[in-house]
Formats: sequence, C-alpha cells, structure tokens
Amino acid sequence: MIGTRPAGQHTVRQHNAALVLGAIADGPGTSRAGLSAATGLTKATVSSVVDRLIAADLVAEGEPERRVGPGRRGTVVSLSPAGPHGLGIEIGVDYLAFCLVDLTGAVRFEEVRYADNRTPRVFQRVSAFLRKARKQAEALGLPVGGVGVAVPGLVESGLVRLAPNLGWRDVDLADRLGETFTVANEANFAALAELWHGTALPDFVHVSGEIGIGAGIVLDRALFEGVRGAGGEIGHLPVAPDGPPCSCGANGCLERMAGQDEILRLAGAETVDDLISALESGSDAALAAVTTAAGHLGIGLSTVVNLMDVPAVVLGGTYARLEPWLREPLLAELERRVPSAAWSPVRVVPSALGTGAAVRGAACSVVRGILADPEHHLTTHWPSDQDARGR
Repeated sequence: MIGTRPAGQHTVRQHNAALVLGAIADGPGTSRAGLSAATGLTKATVSSVVDRLIAADLVAEGEPERRVGPGRRGTVVSLSPAGPHGLGIEIGVDYLAFCLVDLTGAVRFEEVRYADNRTPRVFQRVSAFLRKARKQAEALGLPVGGVGVAVPGLVESGLVRLAPNLGWRDVDLADRLGETFTVANEANFAALAELWHGTALPDFVHVSGEIGIGAGIVLDRALFEGVRGAGGEIGHLPVAPDGPPCSCGANGCLERMAGQDEILRLAGAETVDDLISALESGSDAALAAVTTAAGHLGIGLSTVVNLMDVPAVVLGGTYARLEPWLREPLLAELERRVPSAAWSPVRVVPSALGTGAAVRGAACSVVRGILADPEHHLTTHWPSDQDARGR
C-alpha cells in the first residue's frame, strides 16, 4: 500500500507494552496467563513485557491469583504504588495548588497556597512552589514521572495565548520557569479529572466558578476542545451585552456577571466561607446573590446545551460548594431556555472532586501519558530487545 511501511521492532515493542499495561490498569490483580488471554499476545511475550514493566517500577507482583479448579495458580500483577507519579500544578488567580497522584490516579499528597497571582512576581512564586512540590515528593519517596500545569486561559501548543484574569498574553511558561511540562486550560483538566475519577458520566459540561468561569465539554467520554483547542470558553459568553466591562475587553460576559467576585460583592461577603455561612443562616442578600448568578449561569449554559446537546451539567470549583443553593434556580432557568428539557431534562450535579478537579486532572494527565506510552519510560530504565523474542 502506498504510504505505509512495516512496523519496526520499536513500534511493535511500544504497542505490546501499552497493550499489556493497559490490560493491567483495566483489570488489576490479573495473572500473566490472564493478560495473555486479554491481549491476544503469546504467554512468552506477555511474560517478557511484564518483566520489563516490573523492572521499571510500573508494575508490581502480588499474591497468587484466587481461582478454583486444578492447575498452577499464577501470580497477580498490578500497577506499582512505587512507580512514577504525576505532579500537577494549578495556577489560579488567587491561589496555587499542587497534587501528586500514583499510577492508579489516587492522590498521595496535595497542597493549596492562597495568594493574589495578578503580579509580575507570579513566575518566581510558581517556580518556588514547583520546587517545593518536588522536594515533598522526594521526602515521601515518590518518583515524579512528569508535570502537568493547569492555567485559567487559552493554551495553544504549550503557549498561554491569553489569560485575561492574570493579565497574560503569549506567555511561554516552560521558558519562563525553565521546566518541561504539559500546559493546558484548567477547565479542560477539571473535566478530564471528572471523567476519569468523578461522576462517571459519558457526556457533560463541567463548569467551574472561581474569579473566572471555565468549562470543559466531554462528549462520548472524550474531551471536546474545538478546532484550535479553544473550545469551552463559556466565561466569555455574553449574557448581559449592556453589562459592566469584563477583563477580556467585552461587556457583560458570564464570568463578570456570575463569577465568584460578583457573587461575593452582591452578597456583601468577604470570602466564600463567609458566603456559605450567610447562606446557611438564611441571609436574604446571600440568597439573592446566588439566585442572580444562577440566572446568568443558566443563560450561558443553555447556549452550550442547545448547541452541543449535552445532557448533564457538572458544577465544579466554587459552584460545587454553592450547589445546594444554586441548583434549583439554575434548573429553572435551563428548563425555561432549553426546548428539549420538556422531554429530556438536563441533569445538574455537583462535582465529585470539587475545587481540586483541575490540579488533579493536571497530575492524572501525566499518569495517563505514561500508561498510553510506557515504552518511553521503559527505555530509560531497561533498554532491551528481549521482549521482541517470543512474539
């Protein structure tokens, strides 16, 4: 066939390693014989691949498998708790966060530091925070396999094109920090974390309300990013065209009308904790502020639902904390503005991961990358051709 070439030894090895590791991740506690049956590879090939995975600390052997009947019981293999961890960093407008996750996506350590990042010193602050995160991982004996960074802005090929709430335009974070890592929009990372470790919905829009508002859209268990990766910018949908100016330069954007700062201003509260205390005590001003925000949020989300036919809304970030008071007025606005809601009501649920979704998604993206291409990690630990034998 024109344009095709035979698969080389490395390509086959890469495929086999990913296939076996994926089967282990999907069915922890499986023996080598079970992996052979699940992957279709020969037992010799599976055994060779597993040996390399164990040597690279990606897989660990456990107890003999539990089964009935005659025959020798195989030893189960699972993802190694001592393997490479994903380190996630989130740069929020008023906080920094980091998170360490193991190969299963379980959180091993996390920390949040609150500070106003709308300052030129933010890059020094992030660099110091990243060093602290690495030292924490080292102190815990957790190897770092890579770093993912979540930012509240438009990202293209690792370049932060625009982060209006931070005052950034065309910022190359890797160059500024002298690090190599994956950079992506925080709302997309949050949506992926929700998909991988949250509500288990196959199709939803995850909307998080902090100082800015971001949305990640998941369709058929895959992130929808748009043609240039700029999809999901719900925070800059116009919901009040004659409204106050937004940091992006337009007027009446959703995040300007229903973001955290505006809700706090209307409620007369200093912090989200103060707002929730006021809501719990039945404050009229607090309830009115959240209801007003819900109306604007319903206008923005109805646009997404009508356009994309998304059946569910996941409330993340501050919205997850406000869900008990936000949900009913939001649902009422969606029912009023989404024609299909008459026979197919839109689900509104709080995020299972809350305010930590974005940083966890950043960390888990590193782990997902290792699981998808373990050979890249393997060749730095045990470069060997022995798994090619026995295919």
